[in-house]
Amino acid sequence: MVRIALGVEYDGSGFYGWQTQDGIATVQPTLEAALAYVAAHPIQVHCAGRTDSGVHACGQVVHFDATAVRTARSWVLGANANLPRSVSVLWAHAVEPIFHARFSATARIYRYVILNRATRSGLWANKVSWDCRSLDTDAMAIAAHALVGEHDFSSFRAAGCQARHPVRRVVRLDVSRHGDMIFIDVEANAFLHHMVRNIAGVLLQIGYGERPVDWSDQVLAARDRKQGGVTAPADGLYFVGVRYPTRYRLPGPPSRLPFESATAGDPMSIPDVH
Repeated sequence: MVRIALGVEYDGSGFYGWQTQDGIATVQPTLEAALAYVAAHPIQVHCAGRTDSGVHACGQVVHFDATAVRTARSWVLGANANLPRSVSVLWAHAVEPIFHARFSATARIYRYVILNRATRSGLWANKVSWDCRSLDTDAMAIAAHALVGEHDFSSFRAAGCQARHPVRRVVRLDVSRHGDMIFIDVEANAFLHHMVRNIAGVLLQIGYGERPVDWSDQVLAARDRKQGGVTAPADGLYFVGVRYPTRYRLPGPPSRLPFESATAGDPMSIPDVH
């Protein structure tokens, strides 16, 4: 028995989330079926972070156990030959039996992408969140600072969140504008259900001028989801990547994030989506 870790990217717009659900298309069984074909036996994958319906990933990490002996190249090429075009395996590495895609992770990174212009996009439908109202990104960036650190994020978790406790440690939360694109980049040790989309919803209301800059701090202190803003749409959310201890020697998060060129921070004229 060997344990293999994979890097996976997918366009979530055609899936009802990551986790297997009867009768609907999700990413997990799609990937498992492709890997089972390569292994010639059933495969069960475990992911670093489950994504919701419509959410994309460019740096998801999974692991699985197999009795089949295959090279890393064979796992990648064999899986991709049996996956739909909306899902791709990026890399494969043999790992120690104690490695777990979820529990061995030290941090996870998300990016929320907003197209902020008067007209919706015909090219990026289901790939970005669109908002036609003017947004004050400076106010949003200031408000975001209040959420950095270790806090009780009860106000930012979904009502049905199954996490055992609401405390999370956010190490980075940046808001930046590049032309018509606004990026909300957040890194934390772990996330609650809908946490990033609820953070985006609060920052958007501040960006509209409907709430003061310190409202994010007030919402955080309330520890009550009813005091927060609306949940931002899933379309603009990307699971960017995962960090692990160096002992596992796994690739880090992608150096090029969604909608950025090879020059860090430069927006692309053609969408770089996965």
